[in-house]
Amino acid sequence: MTIHLGLVADAPLAVQVHLATVIPAFVIGSWLIFVSTKGARYHRLLGVAFLILMAITALTTLFIHVINPGRLSFIHLFIPLTFFSIWRTIVSLRRGNIRGHRNSMLALYLGALVIAGGFTFTPGRLMHAVFLE
Repeated sequence: MTIHLGLVADAPLAVQVHLATVIPAFVIGSWLIFVSTKGARYHRLLGVAFLILMAITALTTLFIHVINPGRLSFIHLFIPLTFFSIWRTIVSLRRGNIRGHRNSMLALYLGALVIAGGFTFTPGRLMHAVFLE
């Protein structure tokens, strides 16, 4: 299998910034959910980094119009869902609602990274071309 990173270098700036934030967000989010000690100082610090990366990722998505050139597409529905999950996470933590925090973080990870990210590996999309062609 050959990885075609040149395709990323040739992609629009919005796509490059999007990838530069979503990839570390996926790694950090995976670690926070599956490995880290919940509530530890490093968990909280990386959680803040994760939320910032996800906010930037969602913002950059506004400038990516590969599916519908010049217009938003169905995948852009994940933008308000991402910001809602970020907001819900912060509100839950401030209220001491750990269950709400966990649920909103899982929704953010699954919805914005796993499901929306999965769409990028479909034929005709950049990640499919980079990793699967």
